Amino acid sequence: MSAAPTGAERKGALQLSLAMVLSGTIGVFVVESGAAPFNVVFFRCVFGAVALGLYCLARGFFRDHGFTRHKVLLTCLGGVFIVFNWVLLFESYRSTSISVATVVYHTQPFYVVLLGALFFRDKLTISKFGWLAVAFGGLVLVAGVSPADLVGGGSYLIGLGEALLAALFYALSTIYTKRVTGVRPHLVALMQVLVGIPLLLPFTNLAETAGLGAGWAWLVGLGVIHTCVMYALMYSSYQKLPTSKIAVLAFIYPAVAMFCDWAVYGHRVSLLQALGIPLIAAATLGINLGWRFGPSRPVAPVPAATPLTPVAPVAIKAAGPVPALPSRSTT
Repeated sequence: MSAAPTGAERKGALQLSLAMVLSGTIGVFVVESGAAPFNVVFFRCVFGAVALGLYCLARGFFRDHGFTRHKVLLTCLGGVFIVFNWVLLFESYRSTSISVATVVYHTQPFYVVLLGALFFRDKLTISKFGWLAVAFGGLVLVAGVSPADLVGGGSYLIGLGEALLAALFYALSTIYTKRVTGVRPHLVALMQVLVGIPLLLPFTNLAETAGLGAGWAWLVGLGVIHTCVMYALMYSSYQKLPTSKIAVLAFIYPAVAMFCDWAVYGHRVSLLQALGIPLIAAATLGINLGWRFGPSRPVAPVPAATPLTPVAPVAIKAAGPVPALPSRSTT
């Protein structure tokens, strides 16, 4: 039986659960803002940088920050991928739906595995390959592509591609960011949204923001709630939770996103699409938790040692003393 969770672990589970609930509402904030995806991400970076900067200042994180020139370069590269990942995901909302885009986007762990095998020679085991195949099957079901989606410009297919590319960019950001050690993740997040401001400015149409009205409140919410508060909760919880609980609680995010998409916009996934969701969920848990794919191989029984035949006293006397037997290794 597993030990009862400690107070710190319970607090971490609550923090991560709340962070995932907030993450599941991002789609509604993006759509309700009424702004174009590039504008949304630009102002998310602006308001997020202000909120994260004040938070880090209040917590004293700027003292002994741990950044070096190499770590700053890795952080900035991760920031390039993370901000364009947001743009692609928000574009995908418009072409598909929040539900479909979020579930497809949740294939990020598989990209991390594949990129690790490609660039860092991480071992791609049979189990990992099997879970990747399961995830691909789930992805095909969730996508729900019909012949009608192949005509009329193929906007739905483009949206699926944007969600997949967003997941790839997120995985690339993860790979670069994981190599930044000895720096508080809050400071890494702050650096990345700061990178996004000048990076996205040429793509931002500031003239379109003149008529946003109430949309500004949604944009501020994306910066303060979904960039500062959500990241602070998430990073704090990671220090208190084992990997297994983090992997399981991460599925609150797509579940809340699908509920919001249904409750606010009336979007439902079909039965066939719904069948693909548990496949992606199982594959994600299998990859994150290192589950063996398929039945375990039976362990061959170790043959019992053959007892030594006692030697007759007469033989001992004739042959001299018996040499000591070598001890059997316990490994």
